[in-house]
Amino acid sequence: MPRPRYRSRKLKRVKKKVPGGATKLSYKKKTPKIHKCAECKKELKGIPRLKATKAKHVPKTKKKVSRLYGGFLCGTCARKKLKNQARLSK
Repeated sequence: MPRPRYRSRKLKRVKKKVPGGATKLSYKKKTPKIHKCAECKKELKGIPRLKATKAKHVPKTKKKVSRLYGGFLCGTCARKKLKNQARLSK
């Protein structure tokens, strides 16, 4: 039975070969998924894939694009949304 700290599913199980020739179960932190646009589901550029422990120490300006809807919508969807808002406000 694995130790209690390894029973969580937040850790990825990886089988590794040890020098003796046997395989050993090793535990690795999972890499986060790629951030996607909320409307078109395209990959967002300029947003790093940081693990939760490293994300705390990175400034907010490095985690998102510095424009309206940055980090939530891609550039084309943000442009469409802003144009529609401007047309509706008139």
